[in-house]
Amino acid sequence: MSLPLRRVVLVDDHDLFRAGVRAQLGAGVEIVGEADSVADAVQLIKELDPDVVLLDVHLGDGSGDAVIVQVAPERPAVKFLALSVSDAPEDVIAVIRAGANGYVTKAISGAELTDAVHRVADGDAVFSPRLAGFVLDAFRTGEATAADPELDQLTAREREVLQLIAR
Repeated sequence: MSLPLRRVVLVDDHDLFRAGVRAQLGAGVEIVGEADSVADAVQLIKELDPDVVLLDVHLGDGSGDAVIVQVAPERPAVKFLALSVSDAPEDVIAVIRAGANGYVTKAISGAELTDAVHRVADGDAVFSPRLAGFVLDAFRTGEATAADPELDQLTAREREVLQLIAR
């Protein structure tokens, strides 16, 4: 069975990292554009209308959540997958609050990242296992909901996916 082609915009402020991601992505994923700043990313995503945006959380001129906030209202079909070295709770919550469909760390393998892109494009929520546990813990303790009522808007299916990932 062949995978559908996923059009991806890659946003990271490190050229060497972007080159590595390009080299590691597998079948069915095409990098249609790259940006290294918030301003360039917003313009490029609106222009290209990709299926998925692989988005670093920290960029030279701002944050990944700023990209999502500026793009999502005009391009609601675009999915965002945060790809960051950071596993800090505040970074995870910020991009999820902004509308990201998942968050994985840069320790991910090429095959796992390819799978994550396809899953996010299909509408699943994707998290690195450690981060999925954090998100679930935040829901259980009420931490995330106290700081962010929008997280309560996850569908039952999205909560189910998070629970399965955490297991």
